[in-house]
Amino acid sequence: MSNQEQIQARTAASKDFVAKELMGEVHSNSYAPPIRKYDRELIVSNEYISSLPDLQNGPSSLIQGAPVTIQQVGIHNFRLPLTYKKRDGSTIELETSVTGSVSLEAHKKGINMSRIMRSFYAHKDDTFSTNKIKDVLETYKENLMCFDSRIMLKTSYPIMQKSLRSELEGFQYYDVVFEGELTKDGDFVKYIHFDFVYSSACPCSFELSEHAEKYRNRATVPHSQRSVARVSVNFDEILWVEDLQELCLAGLQTETQVIVKREDEQAFAEMNASYLKFVEDAVRLLYEKLNNEPRIKDFRIVASHNESLHSHNAISVIVKGIENGFTADIARDVFESTGLR
Repeated sequence: MSNQEQIQARTAASKDFVAKELMGEVHSNSYAPPIRKYDRELIVSNEYISSLPDLQNGPSSLIQGAPVTIQQVGIHNFRLPLTYKKRDGSTIELETSVTGSVSLEAHKKGINMSRIMRSFYAHKDDTFSTNKIKDVLETYKENLMCFDSRIMLKTSYPIMQKSLRSELEGFQYYDVVFEGELTKDGDFVKYIHFDFVYSSACPCSFELSEHAEKYRNRATVPHSQRSVARVSVNFDEILWVEDLQELCLAGLQTETQVIVKREDEQAFAEMNASYLKFVEDAVRLLYEKLNNEPRIKDFRIVASHNESLHSHNAISVIVKGIENGFTADIARDVFESTGLR
């Protein structure tokens, strides 16, 4: 008998012993109709737990399909409130959707999914930032014995916005994903993915409208649309969500507004006319701002203009262009999620 067969035999004998202890000799050795009543009296001892089947940590002989490495396996969209540090030193609690995944070696059947969540919950009372993600990933590595791990924290981050002329204020919410990767060599890479929503007034439509008014005395309205730029950045030093918001605002100017009175609506119309932009202009304007920020090592910008004239969107992608950095290969779902469906 091989060592593995001996281990399996001992495990089976141990489970039989527990069964006899719980149900008695007769019922453990022969079939009895199952009792359809929830057992509120069961005492879950360590011995009982050791008798439970554990297929995820079973032998490699149980692997179905090709016995190959899986790059990422884990859980997606478990939610909890997390505390984040803001640029001004204060903190804020935000509902967060967590994606946690690890690599799985070829000889392993599976991972214990609950350990990902339990490892994360060990840090639930900490104040989070991209640097804190590294601590959680270190816990993953220890508890799940993996060689690569990743965490993504998705939340909606509020920043107070002042109206253009009325001086009223309201909260603008930004979709943000904080991402961290820890490799088997201990290299930690951190990213922020930030969505900036803005208005894009078409330069061509503006000129054609001006022509109709000047030469034919026709009232016209140039078309504009609500648009999104998804900015993804890789960085080493501290970079705040507020920093990214300010960089995007400086580049594009025409951010959508929260609280609007008549004087603000007029101001927004003037703002759009002052900063006309095609989708190509949008990514180049943002490129200029991000490329001049020394804390940002690499970046990718995906812009989508949700056209009011056409039945389709206008899109553009640009990357910093460094070796082994971001690429312009974008999955369809990215374009859809930036298209304000």
